[in-house]
Amino acid sequence: MKIIKYFFEFIIIITFFCIFKIIGLKNASNLGGLMGQFIGPIFRSKKITIQNIKTGLGRISLEKENQIINGMWTNIGRTFSEYVFLKDFKFNKTNFDHIKINGIQHLNEIKKNNEVAIFYSAHFANFELMSMEIDKFGIKCAAIYRPLNNFFLNPLMEYLRMKFICPHQIPKGRIGMRQVINKIKNNYSIALMVDQRVGEGPRIPFFNKAAHTTTIPAQLALKYDCKLVPIYLERKEGVKFEMTIHEPYKIERTGDNEKDTKNITLKINNIIEKMIIKNPTQWIWSHNRWK
Repeated sequence: MKIIKYFFEFIIIITFFCIFKIIGLKNASNLGGLMGQFIGPIFRSKKITIQNIKTGLGRISLEKENQIINGMWTNIGRTFSEYVFLKDFKFNKTNFDHIKINGIQHLNEIKKNNEVAIFYSAHFANFELMSMEIDKFGIKCAAIYRPLNNFFLNPLMEYLRMKFICPHQIPKGRIGMRQVINKIKNNYSIALMVDQRVGEGPRIPFFNKAAHTTTIPAQLALKYDCKLVPIYLERKEGVKFEMTIHEPYKIERTGDNEKDTKNITLKINNIIEKMIIKNPTQWIWSHNRWK
């Protein structure tokens, strides 16, 4: 049954991809946004979404809550539709300046000094643009990604990521970690999202509630003395974005590796929290983060 389900999902998605390509980027993004609002809640529990918003933001008005949920699904739908236009984003064929980058001096410094950095962010706006812009800037970078469960669709998404986002894609998991280490030893920086729940790892406070959190950035920074670089991406209007490269920072060591790993990861969570609070509609609240 799963094979049949995945196959039909693949056919439906390919059909929409063809429609998006025909109508063009701006129209496709608008259509995707509308689809997200109507279709998204069918596949994800609204109860989990609301519970997560309350965990992260506390008591807010029902109007504000609905605004965040609608904004989230609109953004997810837009991002889905924009996958077929990754080539246009990559090679600046959008006929407009689609992204403004703040803190570009930090990228200049990393590139100039040939440094290895760990770029981290969360699933904000069209999150795929983060690795793309780092790669476009000329920094040697490898991106960690989570393969899709749908084995019909996953090869296509991997092709799009390698061809137009970042040619060095590393799947999550133990095998992937060996590739990450090999890349760092060959002077590649690493880009990854740190906001999703992981099956392993310590429970670190996230919005003051313990959540299984990846410790990969902390471990890599401790072992290879890499700088950590937070990145925030925000959809400003339609298909225009703003990306902020925050100042790289060195980690603090106490000599206790386990304690240092948890402290570094907690700091990362705190930074991501502030990014989410800045514009809650940009983050994916439907993920079961505190399971």
